[in-house]
Amino acid sequence: MARREEKRNLETIPVGSLGIIPLEGCKSLGEKVDYYLVKWRAERESEHKGSLAFTGYQRDSYILNAEVPRFGSGEAKGIIKQSVRGDDLYLLVDVANYSLTYSLCGHENHMSPDDHYQDLKRIIAAIGGKARRITVIMPFLYESRQAKRSSRESLDCAIALQEMVSMGVDNIITFDAHDARVQNAIPLSGFETIQPAYQFLKGLLNNVKGLNIDSKHMMVISPDEGGTSRAIYIANVLGLDMGMFYKRRDYTRVVNGHNPVVAHEFLGSSIEGKDMLIIDDMISSGNTILEVAAALKARKAGRIFAFATFGLFTSGLERFDKAYEDGIIDRVLTTNLVYQTPELLDREWYIDCDLSKYIAYIIDTLNHDSSISDLLNPIERIHSIVTRYNAGEL
Repeated sequence: MARREEKRNLETIPVGSLGIIPLEGCKSLGEKVDYYLVKWRAERESEHKGSLAFTGYQRDSYILNAEVPRFGSGEAKGIIKQSVRGDDLYLLVDVANYSLTYSLCGHENHMSPDDHYQDLKRIIAAIGGKARRITVIMPFLYESRQAKRSSRESLDCAIALQEMVSMGVDNIITFDAHDARVQNAIPLSGFETIQPAYQFLKGLLNNVKGLNIDSKHMMVISPDEGGTSRAIYIANVLGLDMGMFYKRRDYTRVVNGHNPVVAHEFLGSSIEGKDMLIIDDMISSGNTILEVAAALKARKAGRIFAFATFGLFTSGLERFDKAYEDGIIDRVLTTNLVYQTPELLDREWYIDCDLSKYIAYIIDTLNHDSSISDLLNPIERIHSIVTRYNAGEL
């Protein structure tokens, strides 16, 4: 994979000198991405190395020195401590990292998504229009759960996208947007929402033995009607059947701003004895995943593996511990695109899917103004890793 990418990238010159600015909540992911870029560019040979277009192409690090210090009142400012004139900048931000704190008049405040988004705008403002191009990589799209209007209410995600574009952001890259149609708010700007399907399957196949990947032994499940396209894609690529649940709600009552779910109803063929792949965009409290897993077990399903791009676990890990002990779930796979607690990483039932190399490929390719279409559609890589798994090579 690396050889193919590098060969393609050599055909074009960089848009500008590469610069990465990972905000504080995204530091560890940014450092991993930087590691791959430094490694690849040190190994890469180019006949144009001496030309002006490749000035600063090989460096010890592409991470720029930037920070967002705060005053005692809780106010803040963005500072970039080196020149960015003419640079091709990539800003990484994790709006779901609640582990960071700041002082507000002597009180300790945990950073909310609003705080992270505001810090991102501060850094964009500090760039001051001097960069050649600005790309924001925001894996968990800010306010993406408020992406459509169903009554007299705010459209926060659309407003945020328009704000970023008006500040000079050229491209926005996110992962598994809750509703990708929110990009209609910025129809003339670059917006990519990426599905980490390959990384999920790679994580599963590298950690679980004895899987039979065919329609007799395995099935893909969408836990709700909104996630069917995600499940259909995986099912089609792997040649599996798909089933889905829909939420039966009580529209006569409102609890915490929502009509409560009365039951999860299943649509699909027999699942008896088959391994289940439940695929969703996020695990928030975990209610949906655990209720769907229990419903599948009641229908005599085999092993149950839950895939979710973002593991927020807002209600803690204890319910997942119990579900694992009770044999309801076998493994839960989420990515490192959002903050992961040390406790989560230590859990026996948890598999971490690292996307830093994938993001590095995307940055490397875009910096050379090359197409990322083959990175966005991983069918070849999925078929390759399944073949290797079946041959016992993993």
